[in-house]
Amino acid sequence: MPAPRRAALAGAALLVLAGCSGTRDADAPGPDRSPADPTSSAAEPSPSPDQSSTPSSPSPGPESPTGSAPGAERPVGPDDLDPGVAVRAVRHLAGRIGPREATGRAYARAAAWVGDELAGLGYDVARQRVDVPAGESWGVPVPAGRSVNVVATPPGFDPAEAHLVVGAHLDTVPQAPGAEDNASGVGTLLAVATAAAERRTRLPVVFVAFGAEEPRGAPEDHHYGSRRYVALLGLQQRAAVRGMVSLDRVGVGGRVPVGSADDTDPVQQALLAAARRAAVPVAAEGGQRSSDHWSFVRAGLPGARLGSTPYAGYHSPGDVPAVVSPAQLERTGRIVLAWLAPR
Repeated sequence: MPAPRRAALAGAALLVLAGCSGTRDADAPGPDRSPADPTSSAAEPSPSPDQSSTPSSPSPGPESPTGSAPGAERPVGPDDLDPGVAVRAVRHLAGRIGPREATGRAYARAAAWVGDELAGLGYDVARQRVDVPAGESWGVPVPAGRSVNVVATPPGFDPAEAHLVVGAHLDTVPQAPGAEDNASGVGTLLAVATAAAERRTRLPVVFVAFGAEEPRGAPEDHHYGSRRYVALLGLQQRAAVRGMVSLDRVGVGGRVPVGSADDTDPVQQALLAAARRAAVPVAAEGGQRSSDHWSFVRAGLPGARLGSTPYAGYHSPGDVPAVVSPAQLERTGRIVLAWLAPR
């Protein structure tokens, strides 16, 4: 990293740390904040769209050549991924923190850590409160309570302008350390965010670590964090989302599953094309609705999922860092960076 860039990032990190790392305590009460204003103590009203108009349908169509990463010395590309960032995150989240039920203290610790990591890269970091009900998560009773989404945006980000969203859920079922499900996704998100922090993307990118993705009962009793994120978007902000990719269980296997909620999706097709450019083997899947991209798709926004290779430790105490393949983390991250790259 060039010395001026390191100094700039260090200065940004110090400023953020002086303000409690730019994030709100997961257990502290306070107003919800949309990604529109991640730096103020209370959110200002979102721009008021013309209520008589209908937002245009989001599409991955013509895009601005200017990304808005914190630093934009050169265009980002798949070779910029450092898989070591993802590996270290998996070891920290699943090896040191362990099970991260969405309303528990361990989840709050994980959210604070992820927020600090993103703030240290120069992003503006906000926390969205997510209220979740009591229920049963994979056979274990879980209490009602509060979770959070950790939302990182580039400095000067305008949510009403065209942008992309990269997300990964941070919570686990109560009995699992959650290395593959889903420290692998969060770690890959951090690795991608690290590369994008120093380089230009085709559009500004919002990075979100979602809370309360894991089930709490019936089929609809899940995805609370991403549903909350989408619900807080105004009409102009929804129209500005050009694509969302969910990184969920991306550390096992040799091919990267590329899932679409229906038979196909524009984002799925764009990710498959990105995989070809990045020389990564993939497997296309349809009918994939079991991750946070579904919250976007069901609201009419384009979204797809990377990940979901079956493995023996799913939702169990055996989901430990040793099951995660650094090579698979790298393959997934390369696809995302190829998708974000100017072209």
